[in-house]
Amino acid sequence: MLDFITINEHSSIRIDEEKIIYCDPYNISGASHDADIILITHSHFDHYSPDDIRKVMKSDTIIVCPTSVTEPNELGLNVKQVKAGEKFEFIGIRFEAVPAYNIGKPFHPKSNGWLGYIIESSEQGRIYIAGDTDITPDNKQVKCDIALIPVGGTYTTDASQAAELANTIRPKYAVPIHYGNVAGSPADGERFRKAVDSGIEVIIKL
Repeated sequence: MLDFITINEHSSIRIDEEKIIYCDPYNISGASHDADIILITHSHFDHYSPDDIRKVMKSDTIIVCPTSVTEPNELGLNVKQVKAGEKFEFIGIRFEAVPAYNIGKPFHPKSNGWLGYIIESSEQGRIYIAGDTDITPDNKQVKCDIALIPVGGTYTTDASQAAELANTIRPKYAVPIHYGNVAGSPADGERFRKAVDSGIEVIIKL
């Protein structure tokens, strides 16, 4: 199920549908050099990893990142900086930038302008990658068919809070991410599954 989505580990996501899209490549094994677009949610080491980007990028790869994240300019690629709420299109694929931030935690301040993304797929519908976030007034308004939501806690929503977000926005499929190594435990995926409403199918890929 959802075979076109691969979670390498943590929040390192590969989507193979129409084009090859990576989000926050991290701890990549091998050097595929197949990325058409790389989405960067923010500048923390486990989300912006130049060494891992170099493994997947090619000469015409486009990097999309928040306006506050300037580091990708060092990679010599076409870098597009975007803001929360912005809708944009690259190589025929439409995207939307969604604010990703903490409420009551210091790790991801809203003022940094860090992001999650919605990818509009002609075949799969709207794919939401939440980024490092808590439940917020912004992401409670997201409309999507597939939601990839952090469940590891500490820096983001934990499994229970992530399930609450899924139950609010009601995608057809929900995929837990951001757990098992940098934050959270391997059991968080099952905790998330048990807390999500039965009408939403949880797909565990870690």
